[in-house]
Amino acid sequence: MSTPDWLPGLFQAIDRNDADAFAAHLDEQALFRLGNARPVTGGAAIREAAAAFFAAVRCLIHREEERWSAGDAVICHGTVTYGSHGGSSLALPFANNFKLRGSLIGEYLDYADISPRFAAAG
Repeated sequence: MSTPDWLPGLFQAIDRNDADAFAAHLDEQALFRLGNARPVTGGAAIREAAAAFFAAVRCLIHREEERWSAGDAVICHGTVTYGSHGGSSLALPFANNFKLRGSLIGEYLDYADISPRFAAAG
């Protein structure tokens, strides 16, 4: 797989705070980990965790800067802007590692330090 055509759709789902569309990209037995949080396993559990996270932020805006793929692995990095319910925003770097199972994501490791987002006032 040289060009992961599904990647823009994944980020669009996340940026819409759409937990159902996000989960539709995942294998039912997928593993998801955000930063140093405990991994979440299974499509339904990941969907619930995503919905809770989306409720904690006003909006997300991903800007993908680079991506690489080899076999069933995809790596990308960029900047994500977090908007708070209080109106402030903060841009932070991210790096994502994906392992595919067929056409779906089997493992999604999101290497991001989001602690500054939740430490910021507003």
